[in-house]
Amino acid sequence: MNNGILGKWIAAPETDRGFGSERCDSAPHFRREFEYEEKFEHGRVSISGLGFYELYLNGRKVGDRVLDPAVSDYLKHVRFVTLDITDYLRPGRNTVGVILGNGWYNPNTAEVWNFLTAPWRDCPKFALKLEIDGRTVLESDETWRVGKGPIVFNALRNGEFYDARLEVPGWTGDRFDDSAWPHAVRIAPPGGEPVEQKQPPCRVLGTFPAVPTGKFDVYDTKQNMAGWARITVEGEAGAEVTLRYAERLTPEGDLSAESQDVFVKSGEFQTDRYILKGGGVEIWEPRFTYHGFQFIKATVSGNAAIRKIEARMVGTAFDSVGRITMSEPDLNRLQAMTRWAYRSNYVGIPTDCPHREKNGWTGDAMLAAETGLFNFDPAASYLEWLQILADNQRPSGQLSGIAPSGGWGFNWGSGPAWDSVLLSMPADIYLHTGDDTAIRCFYDAMKRYLDYCESMATDHIVFFGLGDWCHPDREKMCPVEITSTGYYYMDAQLLSEFARILGRPEDEKRYGMLAEAIKKAFNARFLRKNGRYGTGSGIGEFTATGCALYHDLVPGEYKQPAVEFLAEHARRINCACDFGILGAKYIPRVLAEYGHAELALKFFTRHEFPGWAYWIDLGMTTLGENWTGNNSRNHIMFGDLSAWFYRYLGGFRHEWERPGYRHLRVRPFPVIASCIAEYRGYVSDWKVEDGEFVIQLSVPSGCTATLAMPDGSVFELESGRYQRSCRLP
Repeated sequence: MNNGILGKWIAAPETDRGFGSERCDSAPHFRREFEYEEKFEHGRVSISGLGFYELYLNGRKVGDRVLDPAVSDYLKHVRFVTLDITDYLRPGRNTVGVILGNGWYNPNTAEVWNFLTAPWRDCPKFALKLEIDGRTVLESDETWRVGKGPIVFNALRNGEFYDARLEVPGWTGDRFDDSAWPHAVRIAPPGGEPVEQKQPPCRVLGTFPAVPTGKFDVYDTKQNMAGWARITVEGEAGAEVTLRYAERLTPEGDLSAESQDVFVKSGEFQTDRYILKGGGVEIWEPRFTYHGFQFIKATVSGNAAIRKIEARMVGTAFDSVGRITMSEPDLNRLQAMTRWAYRSNYVGIPTDCPHREKNGWTGDAMLAAETGLFNFDPAASYLEWLQILADNQRPSGQLSGIAPSGGWGFNWGSGPAWDSVLLSMPADIYLHTGDDTAIRCFYDAMKRYLDYCESMATDHIVFFGLGDWCHPDREKMCPVEITSTGYYYMDAQLLSEFARILGRPEDEKRYGMLAEAIKKAFNARFLRKNGRYGTGSGIGEFTATGCALYHDLVPGEYKQPAVEFLAEHARRINCACDFGILGAKYIPRVLAEYGHAELALKFFTRHEFPGWAYWIDLGMTTLGENWTGNNSRNHIMFGDLSAWFYRYLGGFRHEWERPGYRHLRVRPFPVIASCIAEYRGYVSDWKVEDGEFVIQLSVPSGCTATLAMPDGSVFELESGRYQRSCRLP
């Protein structure tokens, strides 16, 4: 099963006692000593520790990875990581230690998504192979010893409890007497094929002071984030510190978990506990859980005093590839909020929120994919998450609304507006990087999904799935058959384009014809005589018309009336956000594409409800789940506005004919006073003074750019730094 990559799969012996033993609240400790007397040049270890692991060698933790490895569909693929341990090895005796946490592999508390009954679920286990200069020196097997440690409880959505009195000093070092520890037991592998994790690991990305608010033992980090608290405490043995986390306070100043703790049905929500060992200053932070929070409530039971609390920001350690600064303070604030929301919602996988769910919602990932690619370098992570989605696909082609899924989300929470991430994310990766790996890897899964949509369609119209989610007035939400069919059309178009890229002319023709049939049916059913789109009820026409224009479904003679309706409606409602998460992408992009970028900006800078800047006035530091800010205040699904900034203010555009960033089309829209945008070495630095547009454009080495100026002039540029100017029309 391990194909020679890893050792045997082993676990703690008490977990081998039959039904129910997979609960495994505590975190078992494994250790093994070995001798290596020869000189060496290089050492490495390959390990898969499920759900999460920490690896130690000769008393030191190996590396700075946390919450490792990233989740997968464990029945299909199991991730392992390979680590360089050269600097940790020494001649003679060496000691390896492993701690296992439950993570996604052993979800041991109840919640509404049924991960408690996930088909992969089992007790924590690991497999390991250690090599020195290409020679296998140590593997995981039954000769390893297993002990208990101070982590007495850990659960991904609940928290971690740590009793420092149970610490075992020296257990990761040599000469420790482990004779009382039982041997590990051989255990069944998790079932999936071992694959090496290529995406960046999760790490602690920053440390921030938590300041006492003066009420209810609450501390304020000043920033909503994903992560945990690190405490410095001093007191007597047996005293206990309880840490609870939330992103909001009650009006009185106490912690509020309103709209956050509603789906976890057993155990405490977002709660860590630390019991002191006594004897001096103690510093602690959890290992195998994370939370979404701005505020921490720290209560002490017994004789102890908290000296300091710090917030540890945690997430996937992406490289940053983009930065944008605009002349409008509100836009800069929203850009910062979006980056924080994206970071908070990428802890191994793209999630909806870091507190209430931590689920890999497909719609959220799709809507934020290009924002991620403009700001960071998540392509490798996207690829591995798409593998989870494809692994979870049913033979019929049906997809779940969350990935991973233990079986939940197929018949509610999905549909084309969510499922289309299987095609749109590979397209985004291809356009931004030029890499067609995702297209090639998931092409057959895409075909199965299109076949599924065809089987569900009535005269090429699909009626299933979620629609324009989180509209400010649910009664005015665009009918789902419009948005679902719009994405169905997009999927058929993309699959035809992918077939062209992969040299499959029959598929290119087939899906091109399907797209045309969907377009014809869409217009026959939803196009009104005045160029608007809808079902005839008048409900949701703003999003519906935006959907039709965004997906290029509008016949030529109706495009101008459709655009005029959008612009007129936007002005009439004073750019109130009369849409949910789908319209939030459609409307600003379509308005900009058709000459109304200044109107799109007004949606972003609107301080009245519903508007993006309304969240600023609420004191939020990340983006919200809904326009009121009453639910989650750390969601990314309204986050396409950052991609809009890069596309229309920075001007950066990718082309199917020349995918990747070796060539960009740069076309800024001068609807603010100035903008400096950087993306993968390109710098678009422009300003407007006295009716003149002046741009300084830097093109990185080995790259080219097509610069399109506001007056219509076009310049083909090699690498270098250029200045161009024109009078504005």
